[in-house]
Amino acid sequence: MESKFGRGFVIPLVALARHFSLPPEQAFYGAADHLDELIVPVQFAGTQVDALVKQLRKRVIWHQPGTMDREDAEEVKRILRHLLVEVDRSFGIADPQVGTYD
Repeated sequence: MESKFGRGFVIPLVALARHFSLPPEQAFYGAADHLDELIVPVQFAGTQVDALVKQLRKRVIWHQPGTMDREDAEEVKRILRHLLVEVDRSFGIADPQVGTYD
């Protein structure tokens, strides 16, 4: 069956990142749809990556638009940055950094 909002690991994360490049009051609308088919790869089961994906799901799905948009959007972006660093570390990159202009 064709995926409507993206399936896999990287594709849904990129879609979420696009949502959170919008102003906070717009970022959450439709963002949770990209989590429906987000699949954590087997090699990340039980790791920090898995824990961060769980935090990300919780923060996005439980958010009530219009309530604490700015604070929750910043937390989602923080989790996404941390998740990307952990994925790079798992690939053997010794000192991954998101940079100052993320």
